Parts: sequence; structure tokens; C-alpha cells
Amino acid sequence: MQNFFVKSHGLGNDYIVLNQDEITFELTEKAIIRICDVHFGIGSDGILLKVPSDNADFGLRILNPDGSEAEKSGNGLRIFAKYLYDHEFTSAKSFSIETPGGLVRAEIAEEKNGKAFMVKVDMGKAIFESEKVPVNLQKPECIDESLPLHDKTFQINCVSVGNPHCVVLVDELNEEEIKTYGSDIENHPMFPNRINVQFAKVISPNEVEIMIWERGAGWTLASGSSSCAVACTVVKRGLTERNLTIKMPGGDLSIEIDEDWEIRMTGEVREIGTGTLSAEIIQDLEL
Repeated sequence: MQNFFVKSHGLGNDYIVLNQDEITFELTEKAIIRICDVHFGIGSDGILLKVPSDNADFGLRILNPDGSEAEKSGNGLRIFAKYLYDHEFTSAKSFSIETPGGLVRAEIAEEKNGKAFMVKVDMGKAIFESEKVPVNLQKPECIDESLPLHDKTFQINCVSVGNPHCVVLVDELNEEEIKTYGSDIENHPMFPNRINVQFAKVISPNEVEIMIWERGAGWTLASGSSSCAVACTVVKRGLTERNLTIKMPGGDLSIEIDEDWEIRMTGEVREIGTGTLSAEIIQDLEL
């Protein structure tokens, strides 16, 4: 079907899924912004584009609502895996997906009414080396470093899980605080590729509560890669065990981290609806 789309969410983090082979227009920066706009488009936290892959069963591009491209998205990968399974691109319950942030393996862990419900994703390996995150810092790792910002100094921890993250450990979470400072941290010169930001509060050895400012999207109810980044950070800091529940405004994810820093994430995904982009919006995209 030409210009067919699926809209789904992972814990309130919603994406539109398109198939590159089915769209009749060029997915430019302007087109991405318009489609993701809640008033002039469908409205979403981004677009997942199914593309060919020579190295995996399926290829995926992850496009942010500001028109930029992300290397990896945990919620996006789970949503994409559900799309592939539910819409019969595969009957296998385990398959590989290539993203710009690396190859991952997805597994349909649980079904409801014949549709994927819980999806498990091997998210790859956490990397703490400053130059690989990347962070402009003359130290091997950015762990518990000071980041002065206007009237406040944050203690930051940086890690890549296929995309870059800055984790701020706090005693109490404050939604207004992350909304106030999230963009400034994301765009700080210390981070040459910009960065995803999480404020995190350790609740117990197996639970962490977080709030998220997502690169290219802003305040976000949930993020899979952010959950992985926070889990790896608190394990690195010796604050928790390696099997964790990450609690977000949109819901919870289960994260497992092995001794080699390989990460596995499990969480719920739900489809919202399907449809076809109209001829009128496609004309507007091409203006």
C-alpha cells in the first residue's frame, strides 16, 4: 500500500512507522518535521523507516521530530520489531535489525491476541570512553564530572549505548528542572554530536526512577536507550545490581547488564492505529 503508516507507542514514546519501498515522496527534513507535527501532521516523537540491509534481516532509520537522525532508539526498536511481526514481514520470533548505531537482535517475548506485546532487544555494549561517546573531555571517561551551566553545576556521567547519553544522578526528581536545563545540556559544546539527558534517582538496588530529555525531541515520557544508559551508569557507579527496573513517567522497562556491559532490554509495545497519508499532505510536503 502506497504511503501506508502505522503509529505505535512504547510506554508513551510514540513513533510513526513507514516502509521506504511504499512511500512516494522524499523524506526530507521538512517532511519529517511536518509529519511529526501534532497539529499539521500525524503527530509523533519520530519516524521509523524500514530500509534494506545487507548485514541484517531488516534495516532501520530513526528520524527525530526536528528532522535529525538518531543512531539508536530502544523504544523505536521494540516498536519496529512489533511492526515487522504484526504486519507479517516475518514469522520468526527472533531476528536482526541494522541501525546506524549498530546491529541488534530483537525477540518477541510475549504475544496478546496473536500480536507482539512484550519485546526483548539486545541493545549492544555500553561504552564509557570519552572519545567514543563522544565527549570533549581530556580524561578517559566522563564519570562524576562537573558541568557548570548558568547558575547551576551538574555532576554528569556519560555513556554510549549506540547513541550518546548524559546521566545526572539526583536525590529528588524535578520535572521543571529537566525541562529548564535539558536543552542547554543537550546542546552544550562538551558534546559534539549533542546528547540525550537523563536525571536519575536510585530507589533501591534493583529500581531507578528517571526523567528524560531526548536529543532532537525534548521532554519524553519514556526512552529505551535512556533506560539502558542510566542502568549502565548506576551499575558503573556501584549503586545497584545488574538486573534493574527503570521507572519512567510512561512506564517501566527491565534492563539486564552482563559482566561485559552487554545490555538486554524488555518492555511493552502497543499499536495505536494505521492509515494512509493523504494526497493533500504529500502535496504540502513537496511545496
